Amino acid sequence: MIRQWSLLAYSALAFPLAMAMLPIYMVAPKFYSATLGVGLTAIGLTLLLVRLVDTLQDPLIGRLVDWLTRYRHGWTILLMGSAVALAAGFALLFAPTVQGQSALLWWMAGSLILVYTAHSLMNVCYLAWGARLTDDLAGRARVTAWREASGVFGVVLASVLPAIWVAQHGPVIGYRYFTVAFVLALMLGLAVTLKFSVRPIVVVSRERPDWRSALAQPAVRRLYWFYLFNATSAAIPATLILFYVDDVLQQPGKEGLFLGVYFLAGLLTLPLWVKLSDRWGKVRAWLAGSVLASLALATAAFLGSGDVLPYVLVCLVSGAALGADLALPPAMLADAIPPAQRSNTGLYFGVWALIAKLSLALAAGAALPLLGLFGYVPGDPQTAGRLSLLYAVLPIGFKVLAAVVIWPRPLFRSRLIGGTL
Repeated sequence: MIRQWSLLAYSALAFPLAMAMLPIYMVAPKFYSATLGVGLTAIGLTLLLVRLVDTLQDPLIGRLVDWLTRYRHGWTILLMGSAVALAAGFALLFAPTVQGQSALLWWMAGSLILVYTAHSLMNVCYLAWGARLTDDLAGRARVTAWREASGVFGVVLASVLPAIWVAQHGPVIGYRYFTVAFVLALMLGLAVTLKFSVRPIVVVSRERPDWRSALAQPAVRRLYWFYLFNATSAAIPATLILFYVDDVLQQPGKEGLFLGVYFLAGLLTLPLWVKLSDRWGKVRAWLAGSVLASLALATAAFLGSGDVLPYVLVCLVSGAALGADLALPPAMLADAIPPAQRSNTGLYFGVWALIAKLSLALAAGAALPLLGLFGYVPGDPQTAGRLSLLYAVLPIGFKVLAAVVIWPRPLFRSRLIGGTL
């Protein structure tokens, strides 16, 4: 049993890593469109291409992480170097020094490639570290829950602080203030994790499989498909929420309130989902959460101007369901990795990170151009009718696909899964 202090120290790095991602995939599109005047279709296609390029490197990053386990300070050097690169890329993203749509698109693409690469290096190493902390099936869900709880705190801070600073100083200055806060949090979180966290279980193996080995087990393949559909379902409303708040609810400046309710509900319900997974199994607990999330999203399709309280309730219910998405899927993958492959967890989580990025690419590359195709113009509530449907219905469809893929069946009653799925 891992002590709570060690889990707290391990989870410290999740705070800034999560703090970075919300502005990148939610705020950056709106910042470059509404503030800098870049077209939505161009932004969507650029994000799609950058994400597709970025996804190709994740299995290679996983191999690098596994290879570095041979060296005593390999992971430490990787994390420290990547943190510097991530801080630089984040600063560049929200402080462009060029003008014109074409130049801004190139600046955004270059900054995002640096941010994505550095974040992937840190994230894959960090996930592999967590998967190696324990071989106890129930313990893995708790490691994931602690990590994701810390990440939720980071997301909440990333939701509230930029909204406050942007309201006070405007988007350009507001996001520069947030960049400084992020860099400080990143360096502090990394220092705490490296100094005080329990070290991962290292099993050195001469076998260095390629990505095909990570897809060889049917249970793992199924989990990967499930994760693609489920992550895409979550990424679509995350990509569209700022537009939804501004032009459907017509409540600009209140996104911090809605996001804060959403993520705090997810944080508070994390222990519940861990307990439910102990009692029902991880898959059945996740299915219960997906039903809850779908009901909340369906309600959002019928809201309109001024519906603040109903949308707060939507955020509360969907946030409660978020706990299942945070705590359970990574623990499912840790369960599914064969014992003989424990020294290659970086490869498996490299593919996992690839899928997460592919889902964000699909969300941005599909949702934003569809909005343009439907005639939606940011800042014009008269054109926001289709936005509500896209915001709610499309994610539910992907939730259904994820549920079909992961629906309990005999395949997941193997010894590798331990009956937890």
